[in-house]
Amino acid sequence: MPRSLVLVDTSAWILALRRPGNATVSSRIDGLLEQDVVATAAPIRLELLTGTRTEQEYQRLQERLSGLHEVPIVPSTWSRAAKLGFDLRRNGLTIPHMDLLIASAALSISATLLHADSDFERIAAHSDLVVESIEAV
Repeated sequence: MPRSLVLVDTSAWILALRRPGNATVSSRIDGLLEQDVVATAAPIRLELLTGTRTEQEYQRLQERLSGLHEVPIVPSTWSRAAKLGFDLRRNGLTIPHMDLLIASAALSISATLLHADSDFERIAAHSDLVVESIEAV
């Protein structure tokens, strides 16, 4: 896996893929795709693929995602997510489990997490997670 990967969260993909798409987000993701630094992980694929409306849309998106770098979700990713959630709760923050898992996947490979979800900003404020926030404009 190349260094300096960017794990693109579901929230950013949705802004880029929905009709009409967000030109700023689409342009950012397209640039990252050209650099071959976009990564995905099983939880992101799960969220994206279950949101498709037709078999054709499902197949097209599945094919597109299969060409990206894959961040493996291994037992240590789950353990990191559990500990991260535990630590954040001690700081008064309750974060959805899927977001903890995605953040832990990014942390496991020292990737930047591209997102449009304030939960990741909250995680980053209390951990080593590196984030790039994309605003929905």
